[in-house]
Amino acid sequence: MKAMVLAAGQGTRLRPITDSKPKALVPVAGRPMIEYALLLLRHYGIREIIINLHHFGEQIESLLGDGKGHGLELSYSRETELLDTGGGLLKAKSFLQDGSFIVINTDALIDLNLADVIAFHKSKNATATLVLRPDDNAEQYGSMDIDDRGRICRFLRSKAPMEPLGPVRKLMFSGVQLLEPAVFDYMSASTTTRKFSTTRETYPKMLVAGEALYGFCFEGFWQDLGTIERIRQAEERLASGHATLHYL
Repeated sequence: MKAMVLAAGQGTRLRPITDSKPKALVPVAGRPMIEYALLLLRHYGIREIIINLHHFGEQIESLLGDGKGHGLELSYSRETELLDTGGGLLKAKSFLQDGSFIVINTDALIDLNLADVIAFHKSKNATATLVLRPDDNAEQYGSMDIDDRGRICRFLRSKAPMEPLGPVRKLMFSGVQLLEPAVFDYMSASTTTRKFSTTRETYPKMLVAGEALYGFCFEGFWQDLGTIERIRQAEERLASGHATLHYL
């Protein structure tokens, strides 16, 4: 299985640190932020990884190189303009289209058992499995509803054509997802260099079309790293032992 790590963002909420370096290289507990995603993937035997680059992307490539120093095989997708998640995935289609693949955002820490996610995805014969988490503010920031089967029945404002099975849970996206190449069928070939979002464009189309979109409910340690304060919170939780990352 291959993977993509999304690392092209400008990290505007982390300024002034990101005025001279990419968000992916901002240190978190002594490691560049991107290293956590790479180590998680390597722990589960996923070594062929593509990283998208934009803001100071050459610094990321200079540090990581071909990945051999981390026991990985790294490739890069350079974006002259930011393409968002959908555009970034579509640009990397030739690397990802051969089978199931994982996509991870750089700016979050998660103590996730990827083997469980992969097993869930296969058991549901899913086209897309999004790792979702409970959050008291889910409705405020944009929630996704899953039913008793784990099937996503509402994605932001879009609803699935089938009725949910049993009560639904409102959850938020964690930044980790497992996808099948069929997702590219919902991305127009003419948009190869256009900025677009999977959450705002691709997944709503798939949901309305009745594709098998599932949510894997994760209730373990997760921490957003989008601001300096949240990085400090993550470091404090790790240092105190209130949170651990099993793949380190």
